[in-house]
Amino acid sequence: MMSSVAEASPITPDRQRLVLLRALLAAPFTRVALILVAGFLVTAIFAPWLAPYSPVKIDVLHKLQPPSAEHWFGTDHLGRDLLSRVIYGARTALTIAMVSVAIAGAIGLLLGLIAGYGPRWLDAILVLAFDSMNSLPMIMFALAIITVLGAGTGTLIIVIAATSFPSYARLIRAQTLALKNSDYILAERLLDASAARIIFIHLLPNVVGPLIILLSMDIPVVIMVEAGLSFLGLGVRPPTPSWGSILYDGYTSIRSAPFMVIFGGLPLVLATLGFTFLGEGLRDYLDPRLQLRRPA
Repeated sequence: MMSSVAEASPITPDRQRLVLLRALLAAPFTRVALILVAGFLVTAIFAPWLAPYSPVKIDVLHKLQPPSAEHWFGTDHLGRDLLSRVIYGARTALTIAMVSVAIAGAIGLLLGLIAGYGPRWLDAILVLAFDSMNSLPMIMFALAIITVLGAGTGTLIIVIAATSFPSYARLIRAQTLALKNSDYILAERLLDASAARIIFIHLLPNVVGPLIILLSMDIPVVIMVEAGLSFLGLGVRPPTPSWGSILYDGYTSIRSAPFMVIFGGLPLVLATLGFTFLGEGLRDYLDPRLQLRRPA
C-alpha cells in the first residue's frame, strides 16, 4: 500500500530538474557541452574577479607581447592584456546573445500563440508579417538599422531580436494549431474557459519545449553574428571588449602576433560547440518523438 502511494505521488519541479540534469549528463557530448556552457557563464558573471588586468588599460610600451607568465595570452596592438579582453568578451557576447534571444523568444511566443489560437483573419495578418520579416536579408536589414541608430550593444540586440522572432512565432503557431483541437482544449471550451486561461494555462506549457530547444541552438548563431559585425566595426563600440574586435585586431597584426587570432577565435569555436551540443541534448530529451524511439 505504501509503495502504491509513493508511486502515485506527483513529481516535483526540483525532481524534474534533477531528472533532466541526469539525462543530459548521460550523453558524453552533452556532458562536455554543459561544462563548456557553465564555464562561459561563470566567466561572464565573474569577469571582474577573473580578469588579471583591466581590459581597456593601454600600455603601448608592451604592445604585441607574446604569451608569458605576466600576460598568459599576450598583449594586443595597444598593450592591453588579451586574456582580460577575452574574459570580458565572454560577458559581452553572452549578454547580447541571452538578452536578444530572450526578447525574440518572448515576442515570438506571444505572437505565435495569438496567431495559432486567434481568429483566422488575425492569423493571416500575422503570418504575412512573419513571412515579410523572414524575407528580408539579415545583413542588409542589420546594416540599415545600424545606419539609422548607430553601432552599439543596444542596436545589436534590436537587430537580432527583430530578425529572430518571426521564426520562433511560426514554430509556436504550428504547435498551437496542432493542439487547439485537442480533447482537453475542447473540454475547457465547453466549460466556458476564457481564451487567456486556455492559452496561458494549457497551451503555453505544451509549446514552450520546442522553443527552448531552438533558443539554445540559436545562441551560438547570435554570438557569431555579434562577432562578425564587431569584426566589421558595426557591432560593439570600442573600447568595449568583443571577440570580434579581438579577431580584427589580430587580423591586422597577424604577421607579428598570430596568437591574437588563435586566442580570439578559440572562444567562438568552443561557445559554438558547447551551445550546439547542449541544444542537441535538450532536443533528444524534450522531443516526444525521440523519446518514443528511446529504448526502455
